[in-house]
Amino acid sequence: MELRALGATGIMISALGLGTVKLGRDQQVKYPRGFTIPDDHAVRELLALAWDLGINLIDTAPAYGNSEERLGQLLPRTQDWKLITKVGEAFADGRSAFDFSAAATRTSVERSLQRLRRDSIDVVLVHSDGNDMAIIQEQETLGALDELKQRGLVRAYGMSTKTRAGGIWVAQHCDVVMATRNLDDDSDVPVIAAARQANAGVLVKKGLQSGHADRAHGGAGVEAAIRCVFSTPGVTSMTVGTIDRAHLRENVEITERVLAQLDRTPIGERQ
Repeated sequence: MELRALGATGIMISALGLGTVKLGRDQQVKYPRGFTIPDDHAVRELLALAWDLGINLIDTAPAYGNSEERLGQLLPRTQDWKLITKVGEAFADGRSAFDFSAAATRTSVERSLQRLRRDSIDVVLVHSDGNDMAIIQEQETLGALDELKQRGLVRAYGMSTKTRAGGIWVAQHCDVVMATRNLDDDSDVPVIAAARQANAGVLVKKGLQSGHADRAHGGAGVEAAIRCVFSTPGVTSMTVGTIDRAHLRENVEITERVLAQLDRTPIGERQ
């Protein structure tokens, strides 16, 4: 799995990242079928396989139940994993709560550092509630993240956006933007283009449409979905959430095949 520069951050990440919602949360999720949260042994095996396959990027969040705590306990300390977590949203008692104040942002990062057992976090993203521009213009979240970056607690920051306007602003003013790109949603292509122009990192979410891209669930297929994402100029990495080792291995094999094919294809001819 090739490593790619995350914009101008100096952080090198794998083209495929491992999403970890399923390590800590099984309520109010949108996957096509139910699942059981894996035990510690299964998580260790999943993480070991991901590392062996060349994945060095993990995406987590306080909104993912106890995912952060489990990663802090189960990730080998001898391996140089790059971690993404988030601020702004917490999930408890079956519901999400949002707080974008500076105080909540600082508390959230400090708590994530403790849970993940880290001295610093590679990337912290604002977990948007859908009101991107209100968060940007009216809240203190990004300013607090910049302060934490200056203190060395955060290496890079940005937002997991939900609107085109918010995504473009973040791409132009922050280190990293997490945008949506899949076969059924090209609304963030201008966001990715803006990030490419600004040399900001681009992390793609929902590339496999929470599992619905699979032909078994009526989609166009995983390979077509992955090709769609990486055919979009400016994409750094795509995060895919799975607890199935066979699916993880398959996703990596497909990604490597697609990237090799795209390397031989001029940008203007990619589809």
